[in-house]
Amino acid sequence: MRLSSKLVVLSAGALVALPTVAQASSHREAPFVTKSPKVDGTDFYMFDSYDPSESAGPTNVVLIADYLPLQDPFGGPNYFTLDPEAMYEIDVDNTGTCSSKIAFQFHFQNTLAAGGAGLSLDIGPADASVSVPVPLVNIGAVGAGTLNVSETYTVNMVVNGTSTPINVHGSSVTTFTKPTDNIGVKSFPVDAGGYAAYASQYVYDIDIPGCAGKTGKMFVGQRAEPFAVNLGPTFDLIDAPGSIVTGASPAGCPLPGATTYNCVSNPLQGKNITSLELEVPASCLTTGGGTVIGGWTSAYLHQGRVLNPTASYTVPAAEGGPWVEVSRLGNPLVNEVVIGLPDKDKWNGSAPAEDVQNFAKYVEYPTLPELISILFGGGAQIAPQVFPRTDLVAAFLTGLPGVNAFPTTDAGAAPGTCDMLRLNTALPATPAGTTYDCSVDNGSAGSTGQCYLGAALCAVNGTVTPTAPGCDLGGFPNGRRPGDDVVDIALDVVMGFLLPANAANPLYNGKVTPLTDGVWQNAGEFTIPPAFPFLNTPNQGANGNGT
Repeated sequence: MRLSSKLVVLSAGALVALPTVAQASSHREAPFVTKSPKVDGTDFYMFDSYDPSESAGPTNVVLIADYLPLQDPFGGPNYFTLDPEAMYEIDVDNTGTCSSKIAFQFHFQNTLAAGGAGLSLDIGPADASVSVPVPLVNIGAVGAGTLNVSETYTVNMVVNGTSTPINVHGSSVTTFTKPTDNIGVKSFPVDAGGYAAYASQYVYDIDIPGCAGKTGKMFVGQRAEPFAVNLGPTFDLIDAPGSIVTGASPAGCPLPGATTYNCVSNPLQGKNITSLELEVPASCLTTGGGTVIGGWTSAYLHQGRVLNPTASYTVPAAEGGPWVEVSRLGNPLVNEVVIGLPDKDKWNGSAPAEDVQNFAKYVEYPTLPELISILFGGGAQIAPQVFPRTDLVAAFLTGLPGVNAFPTTDAGAAPGTCDMLRLNTALPATPAGTTYDCSVDNGSAGSTGQCYLGAALCAVNGTVTPTAPGCDLGGFPNGRRPGDDVVDIALDVVMGFLLPANAANPLYNGKVTPLTDGVWQNAGEFTIPPAFPFLNTPNQGANGNGT
């Protein structure tokens, strides 16, 4: 697909030109991946750590890839192990060429207790009992001798094609344990510290290969779903009152600027996901004095699969052949509501370097604004009529000039054009704080918290103004934090918030009218922890009293 020559000139107002233009994160976003939920990537976060204990030290970058969507906490008896026949990957591009320069590759193994035979109980009279394997993953409070299935993993760090195993800091141990999912209070008793204490044992300090003297952190396990969206009504033709979607303020639903902002409850609040998390010194990810990195996550399955007609726990199928990419996620929401249905599986199987050739039309000529206009315009055209949409292309494919765009090379070559979540590691992180209404300059000294609208409020009359009230350059689209409301930011941008006042953007045209899905995403919604692993303890399957 062509890219317009008009992309060469971008105004400073492109600061928050976002590619994410709809109202759900990447859950069940493509037809094929719905067949394999274990390799369905839901969200990708990349941000400078705002852990207060690290504020005086060098910048650390947090990378979080969430998989296996819409987990019900009570999803027994097998719960939510990851696929031992898959490869899960977090990729980093530190040169702007749209290709992976650093990859963290995760491989999982699920092992039955008792040497693979599984835990058994002796059934029958003592002198004639029969040892019978049990059907559950544990036969008592989780601990030594009671866990029937253990899940472990290894991670290789691949730098420019050279692969090195990651090890526990200061040791030769390269096999890590993924904690069992949060079955319930009886399996993880409160008097033993509960699930939080149990899972904290599996936050590892790690050595970073090729980065002498540098250590990082790693955690892989179940977490509470951190994303907020009005999920069901969104895909029922955005079945929400137009007054909410288009920015009016109905009773009981105050808009941004108030201390509370919820029209409806978040339907994902009781769900869990599985997180692959790393915290790595920025200097181990950047190169050549640069400060910008791009990132995405992807998952792979073997090309060949033959089902075993006499399946066993260890061999339900025979799988082999080359790896095939089946899931991909950089910026949120792209495949879900930007890429057209015929190309969704193609997107999931493609590399960022292929974006311009195969998918540029979906950004230059997006369909979502037209759908919103049809549903809520009352017969009037409220979608921007400026094409191609260079404001969206800036962040979607090139990065934001002066913020997180890669510089040209010493030889004068332009950086690549592709979908990646881009982060300028030199911009300071904003503390989590206690204020989420964007009423203060959250990027300045003494700020009280992160703005849930990320960097959106930094654009004032087409000019980037870091001291503007609410301006928070530490947030999306300069990376993405768990508290950034990418849904509301995206709605505003796709409907023309960044276009000049004299452009065909009927909803804005010189004024700011916030759009919303009616569900507030912010760092305080789930009291998101301000320290690694930054996501909350998962919702429990049972509360210990039989209900």
